[in-house]
Amino acid sequence: MRATTGSVLLSSLLITALAVISVPTAGALAAQQTLALAAAQGRSLSVMDETPTFYADVLPILQENCQTCHRDAGANMGGQIAPWPLITYEDARVRAPRMAKAVQEGRMPPWSAADWQRGTFKDERFLEDDEKAILIAWADGGAPAGDPAHAPPVPEFLLAAEAGVLSEWQLGEPDLILEFDEPYCLTDDIRDIYVDIPLNLTQEQLPQDRWIKSIEYRNGPAVHHIVGGVGGLVPGARPRVYDDGYGRLLEAGPRTISFNMHYNKTPGPGTAVCSNIKVGITFKEPGEVIRHVTGGSSLMIRNIMIPAGAESHAESREYVFEEDVELLRFMPHMHLRGKAALYEITYPDGRHETLLHVPNYAFNWQHSYEFKEPLFIPEGSTLRFTLWWDNSENNPANPDPTVDVKWGRPTHAEMSQGYMSFRRLEERHIVVGGDIPDDVRIADPADDNSDGN
Repeated sequence: MRATTGSVLLSSLLITALAVISVPTAGALAAQQTLALAAAQGRSLSVMDETPTFYADVLPILQENCQTCHRDAGANMGGQIAPWPLITYEDARVRAPRMAKAVQEGRMPPWSAADWQRGTFKDERFLEDDEKAILIAWADGGAPAGDPAHAPPVPEFLLAAEAGVLSEWQLGEPDLILEFDEPYCLTDDIRDIYVDIPLNLTQEQLPQDRWIKSIEYRNGPAVHHIVGGVGGLVPGARPRVYDDGYGRLLEAGPRTISFNMHYNKTPGPGTAVCSNIKVGITFKEPGEVIRHVTGGSSLMIRNIMIPAGAESHAESREYVFEEDVELLRFMPHMHLRGKAALYEITYPDGRHETLLHVPNYAFNWQHSYEFKEPLFIPEGSTLRFTLWWDNSENNPANPDPTVDVKWGRPTHAEMSQGYMSFRRLEERHIVVGGDIPDDVRIADPADDNSDGN
Protein backbone atom coordinates (compact mmCIF):
# COMPACT_ATOMS: atom_id res chain seq x y z
CA MET A 1 0.00 0.00 0.00
CA ARG A 2 1.37 3.41 -0.96
CA ALA A 3 1.08 6.52 1.18
CA THR A 4 -0.08 9.29 -1.17
CA THR A 5 1.59 12.70 -1.06
CA GLY A 6 -1.08 15.01 -2.44
CA SER A 7 -4.64 15.96 -1.78
CA VAL A 8 -6.07 12.62 -0.65
CA LEU A 9 -6.72 12.06 3.05
CA LEU A 10 -7.89 8.52 3.86
CA SER A 11 -10.16 8.24 6.88
CA SER A 12 -13.08 6.11 8.13
CA LEU A 13 -13.81 2.74 6.51
CA LEU A 14 -16.90 1.52 4.68
CA ILE A 15 -17.93 -2.13 5.11
CA THR A 16 -16.71 -4.75 2.59
CA ALA A 17 -17.41 -2.62 -0.52
CA LEU A 18 -14.51 -3.93 -2.55
CA ALA A 19 -15.29 -7.54 -1.63
CA VAL A 20 -18.86 -7.22 -2.89
CA ILE A 21 -17.59 -5.72 -6.16
CA SER A 22 -15.32 -8.69 -6.77
CA VAL A 23 -17.65 -11.65 -6.30
CA PRO A 24 -20.64 -11.53 -8.73
CA THR A 25 -19.13 -13.96 -11.23
CA ALA A 26 -16.97 -15.96 -8.86
CA GLY A 27 -19.51 -18.58 -7.79
CA ALA A 28 -20.59 -19.56 -4.30
CA LEU A 29 -17.20 -20.81 -3.14
CA ALA A 30 -15.39 -17.66 -4.23
CA ALA A 31 -18.05 -15.39 -2.77
CA GLN A 32 -17.93 -17.06 0.62
CA GLN A 33 -14.13 -17.00 0.79
CA THR A 34 -13.79 -13.42 -0.41
CA LEU A 35 -16.49 -12.00 1.86
CA ALA A 36 -15.31 -13.96 4.86
CA LEU A 37 -11.74 -12.78 4.41
CA ALA A 38 -12.83 -9.19 3.88
CA ALA A 39 -14.90 -9.29 7.06
CA ALA A 40 -12.04 -10.84 9.03
CA GLN A 41 -9.56 -8.21 7.87
CA GLY A 42 -11.94 -5.24 7.93
CA ARG A 43 -11.01 -4.41 4.33
CA SER A 44 -13.08 -1.74 2.59
CA LEU A 45 -13.14 1.42 0.56
CA SER A 46 -11.86 4.57 2.19
CA VAL A 47 -13.70 7.86 2.44
CA MET A 48 -12.12 10.76 0.55
CA ASP A 49 -12.00 14.15 2.25
CA GLU A 50 -10.96 15.73 -1.07
CA THR A 51 -11.01 14.66 -4.71
CA PRO A 52 -7.70 13.04 -5.69
CA THR A 53 -5.60 14.73 -8.36
CA PHE A 54 -3.69 13.20 -11.22
CA TYR A 55 -0.16 14.37 -10.47
CA ALA A 56 -0.16 13.82 -6.72
CA ASP A 57 -2.32 10.72 -6.34
CA VAL A 58 -3.11 8.92 -9.60
CA LEU A 59 0.20 9.13 -11.47
CA PRO A 60 2.18 7.23 -8.79
CA ILE A 61 -0.31 4.36 -9.04
CA LEU A 62 -0.09 4.29 -12.84
CA GLN A 63 3.71 4.34 -12.78
CA GLU A 64 3.93 1.41 -10.40
CA ASN A 65 1.16 -0.77 -11.80
CA CYS A 66 0.17 0.21 -15.33
CA GLN A 67 2.75 2.02 -17.44
CA THR A 68 5.06 -0.90 -18.23
CA CYS A 69 2.23 -2.17 -20.47
CA HIS A 70 0.17 0.99 -21.13
CA ARG A 71 2.74 2.94 -23.17
CA ASP A 72 4.06 3.04 -26.72
CA ALA A 73 5.86 -0.25 -27.41
CA GLY A 74 4.68 -1.56 -24.06
CA ALA A 75 5.27 -5.02 -22.65
CA ASN A 76 4.19 -7.88 -24.90
CA MET A 77 2.11 -10.20 -22.70
CA GLY A 78 1.78 -13.44 -24.61
CA GLY A 79 1.10 -11.58 -27.85
CA GLN A 80 -1.11 -8.91 -26.28
CA ILE A 81 -0.18 -5.23 -26.34
CA ALA A 82 -2.04 -2.65 -24.24
CA PRO A 83 -4.39 -0.70 -26.57
CA TRP A 84 -3.58 2.80 -25.29
CA PRO A 85 -0.97 4.66 -23.21
CA LEU A 86 -1.51 5.94 -19.66
CA ILE A 87 1.54 8.19 -19.48
CA THR A 88 0.27 11.78 -19.59
CA TYR A 89 -2.57 13.52 -17.81
CA GLU A 90 -4.53 13.68 -21.06
CA ASP A 91 -3.97 9.95 -21.65
CA ALA A 92 -5.57 9.17 -18.30
CA ARG A 93 -8.21 11.90 -18.18
CA VAL A 94 -10.08 10.74 -21.28
CA ARG A 95 -10.05 7.17 -19.95
CA ALA A 96 -10.82 7.88 -16.30
CA PRO A 97 -14.32 6.30 -16.32
CA ARG A 98 -13.00 3.22 -18.14
CA MET A 99 -10.15 2.89 -15.65
CA ALA A 100 -12.54 3.15 -12.69
CA LYS A 101 -14.84 0.51 -14.16
CA ALA A 102 -11.95 -1.87 -14.83
CA VAL A 103 -10.76 -1.46 -11.23
CA GLN A 104 -14.27 -1.94 -9.80
CA GLU A 105 -14.80 -5.11 -11.82
CA GLY A 106 -11.37 -6.50 -11.00
CA ARG A 107 -10.28 -6.68 -14.65
CA MET A 108 -7.23 -4.50 -14.09
CA PRO A 109 -4.56 -5.07 -13.16
CA PRO A 110 -4.92 -8.53 -14.69
CA TRP A 111 -4.57 -11.24 -12.04
CA SER A 112 -6.94 -14.10 -11.33
CA ALA A 113 -5.82 -15.75 -8.08
CA ALA A 114 -8.18 -15.26 -5.14
CA ASP A 115 -7.55 -12.17 -3.07
CA TRP A 116 -7.06 -14.22 0.11
CA GLN A 117 -3.93 -15.73 -1.47
CA ARG A 118 -2.23 -12.36 -1.81
CA GLY A 119 1.48 -12.70 -1.09
CA THR A 120 1.62 -16.37 -2.12
CA PHE A 121 2.90 -16.07 -5.68
CA LYS A 122 5.64 -14.27 -7.56
CA ASP A 123 4.79 -11.31 -9.81
CA GLU A 124 1.32 -10.83 -8.37
CA ARG A 125 -0.70 -7.96 -9.80
CA PHE A 126 -2.81 -6.33 -7.11
CA LEU A 127 -3.94 -2.83 -6.31
CA GLU A 128 -4.27 -2.02 -2.64
CA ASP A 129 -7.74 -0.99 -1.47
CA ASP A 130 -6.71 2.64 -1.01
CA GLU A 131 -5.28 2.70 -4.54
CA LYS A 132 -8.56 1.41 -5.99
CA ALA A 133 -10.45 3.99 -3.98
CA ILE A 134 -8.21 6.79 -5.32
CA LEU A 135 -8.75 5.84 -8.97
CA ILE A 136 -12.52 5.52 -8.53
CA ALA A 137 -12.83 8.79 -6.59
CA TRP A 138 -10.66 10.62 -9.12
CA ALA A 139 -12.91 9.52 -12.00
CA ASP A 140 -16.07 10.33 -10.05
CA GLY A 141 -14.67 13.75 -9.14
CA GLY A 142 -14.10 14.87 -12.73
CA ALA A 143 -10.47 13.72 -13.07
CA PRO A 144 -8.72 16.94 -11.96
CA ALA A 145 -5.09 17.46 -12.94
CA GLY A 146 -3.74 19.10 -9.81
CA ASP A 147 -0.28 20.67 -9.61
CA PRO A 148 2.38 19.20 -11.98
CA ALA A 149 4.97 20.05 -9.31
CA HIS A 150 3.53 17.21 -7.22
CA ALA A 151 4.34 14.60 -9.89
CA PRO A 152 6.75 11.81 -8.92
CA PRO A 153 10.03 11.32 -10.86
CA VAL A 154 9.73 9.74 -14.30
CA PRO A 155 10.50 5.98 -14.09
CA GLU A 156 13.77 4.73 -15.56
CA PHE A 157 12.03 2.55 -18.16
CA LEU A 158 10.22 5.59 -19.58
CA LEU A 159 13.41 7.65 -19.65
CA ALA A 160 15.12 4.82 -21.54
CA ALA A 161 12.24 4.64 -24.01
CA GLU A 162 12.35 8.40 -24.61
CA ALA A 163 16.10 8.18 -25.21
CA GLY A 164 15.58 5.41 -27.75
CA VAL A 165 17.73 2.92 -25.84
CA LEU A 166 14.93 0.62 -24.66
CA SER A 167 15.01 -2.78 -26.36
CA GLU A 168 11.91 -4.29 -27.92
CA TRP A 169 12.65 -7.23 -25.60
CA GLN A 170 11.52 -6.95 -21.98
CA LEU A 171 14.53 -8.94 -20.79
CA GLY A 172 17.11 -7.15 -22.95
CA GLU A 173 18.74 -8.24 -26.18
CA PRO A 174 18.70 -12.05 -26.53
CA ASP A 175 21.73 -14.18 -27.28
CA LEU A 176 19.78 -16.02 -29.98
CA ILE A 177 16.70 -15.01 -32.00
CA LEU A 178 14.74 -17.67 -33.86
CA GLU A 179 11.94 -17.23 -36.39
CA PHE A 180 10.28 -19.24 -39.13
CA ASP A 181 11.91 -19.29 -42.55
CA GLU A 182 8.82 -17.57 -43.92
CA PRO A 183 5.54 -16.25 -42.46
CA TYR A 184 2.49 -18.50 -42.28
CA CYS A 185 -0.43 -17.01 -44.22
CA LEU A 186 -4.11 -17.32 -43.29
CA THR A 187 -6.76 -16.80 -45.97
CA ASP A 188 -9.93 -14.73 -45.56
CA ASP A 189 -12.10 -17.72 -44.67
CA ILE A 190 -10.00 -19.10 -41.81
CA ARG A 191 -11.24 -18.55 -38.27
CA ASP A 192 -9.38 -21.15 -36.23
CA ILE A 193 -6.55 -23.44 -37.29
CA TYR A 194 -3.77 -25.53 -35.76
CA VAL A 195 -0.64 -26.15 -37.79
CA ASP A 196 2.76 -27.70 -37.05
CA ILE A 197 5.57 -25.51 -38.38
CA PRO A 198 9.21 -26.63 -38.38
CA LEU A 199 11.91 -24.19 -37.34
CA ASN A 200 15.37 -24.99 -38.65
CA LEU A 201 18.13 -24.41 -36.10
CA THR A 202 21.48 -24.20 -37.88
CA GLN A 203 24.92 -25.08 -36.55
CA GLU A 204 25.97 -21.48 -37.10
CA GLN A 205 23.18 -20.27 -34.84
CA LEU A 206 23.97 -22.74 -32.07
CA PRO A 207 27.25 -24.62 -32.55
CA GLN A 208 27.14 -26.24 -29.10
CA ASP A 209 24.63 -27.23 -26.43
CA ARG A 210 23.60 -24.32 -24.21
CA TRP A 211 21.56 -23.95 -21.02
CA ILE A 212 18.61 -21.56 -21.36
CA LYS A 213 18.27 -18.67 -18.91
CA SER A 214 15.18 -17.01 -20.42
CA ILE A 215 12.72 -17.32 -23.31
CA GLU A 216 10.67 -14.42 -24.65
CA TYR A 217 8.30 -14.31 -27.64
CA ARG A 218 7.33 -11.63 -30.11
CA ASN A 219 4.20 -12.76 -31.91
CA GLY A 220 2.82 -11.83 -35.28
CA PRO A 221 -0.91 -11.23 -35.83
CA ALA A 222 -3.54 -13.94 -35.25
CA VAL A 223 -1.29 -16.09 -33.03
CA HIS A 224 -3.44 -17.47 -30.22
CA HIS A 225 -1.00 -19.78 -28.49
CA ILE A 226 2.14 -21.82 -29.11
CA VAL A 227 3.35 -25.21 -27.95
CA GLY A 228 6.96 -25.57 -29.00
CA GLY A 229 10.30 -27.16 -28.39
CA VAL A 230 11.73 -23.98 -26.87
CA GLY A 231 8.90 -22.84 -24.66
CA GLY A 232 5.16 -22.49 -24.92
CA LEU A 233 3.08 -19.32 -24.90
CA VAL A 234 -0.52 -18.47 -23.99
CA PRO A 235 -2.37 -15.12 -23.96
CA GLY A 236 -1.28 -12.85 -21.16
CA ALA A 237 1.89 -14.80 -20.36
CA ARG A 238 5.11 -13.24 -19.12
CA PRO A 239 8.51 -14.29 -20.50
CA ARG A 240 9.92 -17.48 -18.97
CA VAL A 241 12.95 -16.93 -16.73
CA TYR A 242 14.93 -19.79 -15.17
CA ASP A 243 16.19 -18.90 -11.70
CA ASP A 244 19.68 -19.61 -10.38
CA GLY A 245 20.18 -23.34 -10.09
CA TYR A 246 17.59 -24.09 -12.76
CA GLY A 247 17.83 -24.27 -16.51
CA ARG A 248 16.72 -25.98 -19.64
CA LEU A 249 19.05 -27.52 -22.18
CA LEU A 250 18.87 -26.40 -25.81
CA GLU A 251 20.78 -28.87 -27.91
CA ALA A 252 23.01 -27.67 -30.74
CA GLY A 253 22.13 -27.50 -34.41
CA PRO A 254 21.69 -28.45 -37.09
CA ARG A 255 18.25 -29.83 -36.25
CA THR A 256 14.56 -29.08 -36.58
CA ILE A 257 12.41 -27.79 -33.73
CA SER A 258 8.65 -28.27 -34.10
CA PHE A 259 6.13 -25.56 -33.15
CA ASN A 260 2.44 -26.34 -32.82
CA MET A 261 0.80 -23.03 -33.72
CA HIS A 262 -2.79 -22.12 -32.93
CA TYR A 263 -4.04 -19.25 -35.09
CA ASN A 264 -7.39 -17.54 -34.52
CA LYS A 265 -8.96 -14.55 -36.25
CA THR A 266 -12.31 -13.20 -37.41
CA PRO A 267 -13.05 -14.52 -40.93
CA GLY A 268 -14.33 -12.37 -43.77
CA PRO A 269 -13.25 -10.38 -46.82
CA GLY A 270 -9.98 -8.57 -46.28
CA THR A 271 -9.01 -10.47 -43.12
CA ALA A 272 -6.23 -12.54 -44.74
CA VAL A 273 -2.95 -12.08 -42.89
CA CYS A 274 0.56 -13.47 -42.84
CA SER A 275 2.20 -14.03 -39.47
CA ASN A 276 5.58 -14.93 -38.04
CA ILE A 277 7.08 -15.20 -34.57
CA LYS A 278 10.35 -14.29 -32.90
CA VAL A 279 11.78 -16.33 -30.04
CA GLY A 280 14.43 -14.48 -28.05
CA ILE A 281 16.66 -16.75 -25.94
CA THR A 282 19.37 -15.86 -23.44
CA PHE A 283 21.78 -18.45 -22.07
CA LYS A 284 23.39 -19.25 -18.73
CA GLU A 285 27.05 -18.30 -18.40
CA PRO A 286 29.78 -20.98 -18.33
CA GLY A 287 30.58 -22.00 -14.78
CA GLU A 288 27.05 -21.59 -13.43
CA VAL A 289 25.67 -24.71 -11.78
CA ILE A 290 22.36 -26.45 -12.53
CA ARG A 291 21.23 -27.96 -9.22
CA HIS A 292 17.61 -28.94 -9.86
CA VAL A 293 15.94 -31.23 -12.37
CA THR A 294 12.24 -30.50 -12.66
CA GLY A 295 9.22 -32.60 -13.53
CA GLY A 296 5.55 -31.95 -14.07
CA SER A 297 2.20 -33.02 -15.40
CA SER A 298 -0.46 -31.49 -17.62
CA LEU A 299 -3.19 -32.87 -15.29
CA MET A 300 -5.62 -33.14 -18.19
CA ILE A 301 -9.24 -33.89 -17.28
CA ARG A 302 -10.30 -36.27 -20.02
CA ASN A 303 -13.68 -36.91 -21.64
CA ILE A 304 -15.26 -33.66 -20.49
CA MET A 305 -18.85 -32.95 -21.55
CA ILE A 306 -20.26 -29.51 -20.69
CA PRO A 307 -24.07 -29.50 -21.07
CA ALA A 308 -25.75 -26.77 -23.10
CA GLY A 309 -26.86 -23.92 -20.87
CA ALA A 310 -24.91 -25.11 -17.83
CA GLU A 311 -23.91 -22.07 -15.76
CA SER A 312 -21.36 -23.81 -13.52
CA HIS A 313 -20.33 -27.26 -14.74
CA ALA A 314 -17.44 -28.85 -12.82
CA GLU A 315 -15.02 -31.69 -13.58
CA SER A 316 -12.14 -33.00 -11.42
CA ARG A 317 -9.21 -35.37 -11.40
CA GLU A 318 -6.63 -36.46 -8.85
CA TYR A 319 -2.86 -36.90 -8.90
CA VAL A 320 -0.91 -38.92 -6.33
CA PHE A 321 2.72 -37.92 -5.72
CA GLU A 322 5.00 -40.96 -5.84
CA GLU A 323 7.96 -39.22 -4.23
CA ASP A 324 8.76 -36.21 -2.05
CA VAL A 325 8.84 -33.06 -4.21
CA GLU A 326 8.67 -29.29 -3.93
CA LEU A 327 5.86 -27.66 -5.93
CA LEU A 328 6.92 -24.73 -8.10
CA ARG A 329 3.94 -23.53 -10.13
CA PHE A 330 0.44 -24.16 -11.47
CA MET A 331 -1.27 -22.96 -14.64
CA PRO A 332 -4.91 -23.85 -15.38
CA HIS A 333 -5.94 -23.76 -19.03
CA MET A 334 -9.44 -23.54 -20.53
CA HIS A 335 -11.05 -21.73 -23.43
CA LEU A 336 -13.91 -19.23 -23.71
CA ARG A 337 -16.27 -21.00 -21.31
CA GLY A 338 -13.66 -21.32 -18.56
CA LYS A 339 -14.97 -20.00 -15.23
CA ALA A 340 -12.88 -21.09 -12.23
CA ALA A 341 -10.10 -23.43 -11.11
CA LEU A 342 -9.09 -25.00 -7.81
CA TYR A 343 -6.02 -26.99 -6.72
CA GLU A 344 -6.38 -28.78 -3.35
CA ILE A 345 -3.99 -31.11 -1.55
CA THR A 346 -4.66 -33.86 0.99
CA TYR A 347 -1.54 -34.94 2.87
CA PRO A 348 -0.87 -38.50 4.07
CA ASP A 349 -1.75 -37.46 7.64
CA GLY A 350 -5.20 -36.29 6.49
CA ARG A 351 -4.54 -32.56 6.49
CA HIS A 352 -6.25 -30.65 3.66
CA GLU A 353 -5.18 -27.38 2.07
CA THR A 354 -6.16 -25.19 -0.89
CA LEU A 355 -3.03 -24.39 -2.90
CA LEU A 356 -4.54 -22.23 -5.66
CA HIS A 357 -8.02 -20.82 -6.15
CA VAL A 358 -8.84 -18.96 -9.38
CA PRO A 359 -12.42 -17.73 -8.84
CA ASN A 360 -12.63 -15.73 -12.07
CA TYR A 361 -10.68 -17.45 -14.84
CA ALA A 362 -9.87 -15.11 -17.74
CA PHE A 363 -9.27 -16.65 -21.16
CA ASN A 364 -7.15 -13.69 -22.30
CA TRP A 365 -4.99 -13.69 -19.16
CA GLN A 366 -3.77 -17.22 -18.58
CA HIS A 367 -1.38 -16.71 -15.70
CA SER A 368 1.30 -19.02 -14.43
CA TYR A 369 1.13 -19.05 -10.62
CA GLU A 370 4.66 -19.57 -9.27
CA PHE A 371 4.99 -19.91 -5.52
CA LYS A 372 7.30 -17.43 -3.84
CA GLU A 373 8.57 -20.33 -1.76
CA PRO A 374 8.32 -23.87 -3.16
CA LEU A 375 5.88 -26.04 -1.20
CA PHE A 376 7.11 -29.34 0.23
CA ILE A 377 4.77 -32.17 -0.81
CA PRO A 378 5.45 -35.53 0.82
CA GLU A 379 5.13 -38.84 -1.00
CA GLY A 380 1.57 -40.16 -0.93
CA SER A 381 -0.12 -36.75 -1.00
CA THR A 382 -3.15 -36.44 -3.29
CA LEU A 383 -3.69 -33.34 -5.41
CA ARG A 384 -7.28 -32.72 -6.50
CA PHE A 385 -7.68 -30.43 -9.49
CA THR A 386 -11.14 -29.01 -10.36
CA LEU A 387 -12.31 -26.81 -13.23
CA TRP A 388 -15.62 -25.03 -13.78
CA TRP A 389 -17.14 -23.87 -17.08
CA ASP A 390 -20.00 -21.46 -17.85
CA ASN A 391 -21.82 -22.66 -20.97
CA SER A 392 -24.84 -20.44 -20.37
CA GLU A 393 -26.13 -17.36 -22.17
CA ASN A 394 -24.91 -15.31 -19.18
CA ASN A 395 -21.33 -15.82 -20.34
CA PRO A 396 -20.71 -13.03 -22.89
CA ALA A 397 -17.70 -14.90 -24.34
CA ASN A 398 -19.70 -18.09 -24.99
CA PRO A 399 -19.72 -18.88 -28.74
CA ASP A 400 -22.95 -20.92 -28.51
CA PRO A 401 -24.81 -21.73 -25.26
CA THR A 402 -27.22 -24.09 -27.07
CA VAL A 403 -24.70 -26.87 -27.71
CA ASP A 404 -23.03 -29.50 -25.54
CA VAL A 405 -19.29 -28.93 -25.55
CA LYS A 406 -16.52 -31.54 -25.61
CA TRP A 407 -12.75 -31.29 -25.44
CA GLY A 408 -11.28 -29.89 -28.65
CA ARG A 409 -8.43 -27.84 -29.99
CA PRO A 410 -10.39 -24.97 -31.64
CA THR A 411 -11.18 -21.96 -29.49
CA HIS A 412 -14.95 -22.61 -29.76
CA ALA A 413 -14.40 -26.06 -28.19
CA GLU A 414 -12.98 -26.49 -24.68
CA MET A 415 -9.82 -27.63 -22.95
CA SER A 416 -9.24 -28.92 -19.43
CA GLN A 417 -5.57 -28.79 -18.44
CA GLY A 418 -4.00 -27.93 -15.10
CA TYR A 419 -0.29 -27.69 -15.73
CA MET A 420 1.88 -28.34 -12.70
CA SER A 421 5.65 -28.29 -12.23
CA PHE A 422 7.76 -29.46 -9.32
CA ARG A 423 11.37 -30.13 -8.44
CA ARG A 424 12.78 -33.35 -7.10
CA LEU A 425 14.62 -33.07 -3.81
CA GLU A 426 17.83 -34.71 -4.98
CA GLU A 427 20.19 -31.94 -6.04
CA ARG A 428 22.43 -32.18 -9.09
CA HIS A 429 25.74 -30.51 -9.86
CA ILE A 430 25.78 -29.88 -13.61
CA VAL A 431 28.30 -27.21 -14.54
CA VAL A 432 27.27 -25.01 -17.47
CA GLY A 433 29.84 -25.51 -20.21
CA GLY A 434 30.82 -28.94 -18.92
CA ASP A 435 29.61 -32.48 -19.60
CA ILE A 436 25.84 -32.97 -19.85
CA PRO A 437 24.30 -36.12 -18.31
CA ASP A 438 22.30 -38.29 -20.69
CA ASP A 439 19.15 -38.07 -18.53
CA VAL A 440 18.75 -34.34 -19.18
CA ARG A 441 18.98 -34.66 -22.95
CA ILE A 442 15.24 -34.70 -23.51
CA ALA A 443 13.65 -34.62 -26.94
CA ASP A 444 11.36 -31.66 -27.65
CA PRO A 445 8.48 -32.12 -25.22
CA ALA A 446 4.94 -32.44 -26.51
CA ASP A 447 3.84 -29.67 -24.17
CA ASP A 448 6.33 -27.22 -22.76
CA ASN A 449 3.76 -25.49 -20.54
CA SER A 450 4.38 -28.22 -17.98
CA ASP A 451 8.08 -27.40 -17.96
CA GLY A 452 9.70 -26.59 -14.64
CA ASN A 453 11.03 -23.40 -13.14
